[in-house]
Amino acid sequence: MKTLSGWLILIISLSVIAIGIVSLLTYLVPDPPAETVNNARLALSGAGTRRAESYADGLYSEAQADYDSAMSRWKAENRKFIFFRNYADVEVFAAKALRLAQQSAYLSVTNSGRLREKLKEKIDSLIITRDNIEVLFGRYPYSPEARLRIANGKMLLREGYLAFRDSDYLKANLKIVDAGYLLTGVYNNTIKELEEYFRSFQSWADLFQNAVKTSAKNKNVSLVIDKMAKKCYVYSGGFLRLEYDVELGRNWIGKKRVMGDKATPEGSYSITNKIQGNKTLYHKSLALDYPNTDDQARFRNDLAKGVLASTANIGGGIEIHGGGGRGIDWTDGCIALTDKDIDIVYSLVSQGTPVTIVGSVKPLNEILKR
Repeated sequence: MKTLSGWLILIISLSVIAIGIVSLLTYLVPDPPAETVNNARLALSGAGTRRAESYADGLYSEAQADYDSAMSRWKAENRKFIFFRNYADVEVFAAKALRLAQQSAYLSVTNSGRLREKLKEKIDSLIITRDNIEVLFGRYPYSPEARLRIANGKMLLREGYLAFRDSDYLKANLKIVDAGYLLTGVYNNTIKELEEYFRSFQSWADLFQNAVKTSAKNKNVSLVIDKMAKKCYVYSGGFLRLEYDVELGRNWIGKKRVMGDKATPEGSYSITNKIQGNKTLYHKSLALDYPNTDDQARFRNDLAKGVLASTANIGGGIEIHGGGGRGIDWTDGCIALTDKDIDIVYSLVSQGTPVTIVGSVKPLNEILKR
């Protein structure tokens, strides 16, 4: 019996010792910071969902690097003998990754919101620029290069708007920046060219006022062609009675200087002949006395200065005629009305009726306000 009791005591003692050893080993073996690492992973995932790699790249990249360092240190510690493992660095890197990931997520939301607001302003502004190009300068004689820039700018603006609508603000920003470069560049160049063109505005205003006063004084019909507005105004007795849309030479900006320049002349002219039937290609025509004395003097001066080649020809054959209504400026320098409109104008005028052609009857700032 004593022997059995002794064995029981021994077994119990050994069990207690074993439990103590296991408890001691459990205490001595460090636990990896699994919860902190998992929280850092979740925070990085959340930041990625908020596009932190794009909108908070610095913080997000640093958080990702710290997380990678934590995982690398964890693997390194796991390769050591269990009693020699130390996860302190893993905890430090994981905690830092968690903090930076949370910060990058917040910054991403903030930055994307700011970019969204800035993009909305840019898009709204570019839409106005695009509309100005189409409405104000829709029939401006742009060069082929400028027309290509407009087409590409409008396409990029459309693509940028679609990306913005889909909340892809970085893609939208790239498209809108390029669209702005193209459209704003064309618009600003057009304004500069028009400012140069409108240096002649005072002379146009004088011609216009003289035409109206002469119509009032002589109580007769007078035609005024406004190239910028693309209008033919019919004055009678000093009052505006009718107006019609016109189409001009393809290079209508500026004065006509030489045959073949496809420019519509500017100045005071008069109707020299009324033509209809098979004598004209355009239903009915009103021949003008271009070139007048001012045109001839300018032509001789340009020849003398070498602005024009010695073989240049001043040309002629400028008319107000039918065949219009195409919605573009297509003539070689003449002024085209629809057949219906030329019928009315034709019936109101006679040989000798004054025709005043000006760049604009309104100043440029008033035109741009529209």
